[in-house]
Amino acid sequence: MTLALETTAVKVRLRPADGWFTACDLGALTPGRGVAALLPDGRQVALFRDRADRVYAVDNRDPFTGAAVLSRGLIGTLGDRPFVASPLLKQRFDLISGECLDDEAVRVAAYEVRTA
Repeated sequence: MTLALETTAVKVRLRPADGWFTACDLGALTPGRGVAALLPDGRQVALFRDRADRVYAVDNRDPFTGAAVLSRGLIGTLGDRPFVASPLLKQRFDLISGECLDDEAVRVAAYEVRTA
């Protein structure tokens, strides 16, 4: 007797201004690491999956340098706030709100994310 394995992949969807967009399969995200994805309008988004399987999405562009590098940053928490630290100048951005934890006048766009 053989068992059929379910092959339906869980999709990561995020909502830019114009509706839901499928970014990738959840399996493409390694917990603790980020990846960059291209939005339909040409902007880049940084996607992260933490070790508790929560998924976050913020703009990939570091507002301090202009470089598209946030997807290469390290994720962590400050209290209960998940953040990504830019790999260049190390500023931390809240993965839920996009707020810079080191300079309240700066933020990146944060996107609503769901998996289905």
